[in-house]
Amino acid sequence: MLGSRFFRGGTDRPVPDAVRGHWADRIAPLAARPYLRLARIERPIGWWLLLIPCWWSAALAAIAADAPFPNPWHLALFLVGAVTMRGAGSTYNDIVDRDLDARVARTRDRPLPSGRVSLKGAWAFVLAQCAVGLAVLLQFNLFAIATGFASVAIVLTYPFMKRVIWLPQIVLGFAFSWGALMGWAAAFGSLSLAPILLYAAAIAWVVGYDTIYALQDIEDDEIAGIKSAARLFGAQVRPAIGACYALAVILIAGALATIGAGAIAWLGLAAFAAHLAWQVATLDAADGARSLKLFRANRDAGLILFLGLCLDALL
Repeated sequence: MLGSRFFRGGTDRPVPDAVRGHWADRIAPLAARPYLRLARIERPIGWWLLLIPCWWSAALAAIAADAPFPNPWHLALFLVGAVTMRGAGSTYNDIVDRDLDARVARTRDRPLPSGRVSLKGAWAFVLAQCAVGLAVLLQFNLFAIATGFASVAIVLTYPFMKRVIWLPQIVLGFAFSWGALMGWAAAFGSLSLAPILLYAAAIAWVVGYDTIYALQDIEDDEIAGIKSAARLFGAQVRPAIGACYALAVILIAGALATIGAGAIAWLGLAAFAAHLAWQVATLDAADGARSLKLFRANRDAGLILFLGLCLDALL
């Protein structure tokens, strides 16, 4: 698998699913690297997937408001917030999962189970990242601030779900899709049917792509007793992912119809749907490297839809 280098006991160990040659592994100070890895800085796909629903929502709001483009200031704030809060969430997740991570091959070299970061240090890092996230959130209107705070309970609950339910991906979807509400709330100071449909669509999308991601760990998860959609769906994992993706496309279509989006937005949705169909068609449940590649490809799928929405607002 693709990997960065992780130092433990004087030897290099590959960290799966990290971007090869990322700056966090090459030029960051050695003392900072374990904390950067807690925040998954060398795995940027996570913050991209958290950011994209925010940008979708901002672009959807621009179309609804007859604006030529999404608010650039909001887009920038969402970018900083996504990177920061993905890091905080990942660090918190590692705190909760530190014992489970030690029993899974892909995660046992993470900073906490490997001993590179203390539990006290990890908690301090979570609080520092949350402080930055709060500073970003406070730049929005009061309704958007309240909407942002409403997601906290979901974020705190998610790491425990893999121990309780067979579809923890849906709880991840609740958290990672919250931006689909935030872009609209930041623009209008309220919510309506369109962002709610977009939120539901993003949840289905998250369940689909995170099931692809979980295929990498299916054997270790079984040994460790971790529940996941990949284990739940088993031999039917391909049609299950296809159904999630189809539902996402249908719900986004509902959001576009609700605001009277133009032809370019619909073309963007068609291109997004084609990308998702390609993922399902080329999926090999037994190929972990392929699963990682398809999981990462969802950044491009999401940006294709965002571009279509932006062009529709402009033209």
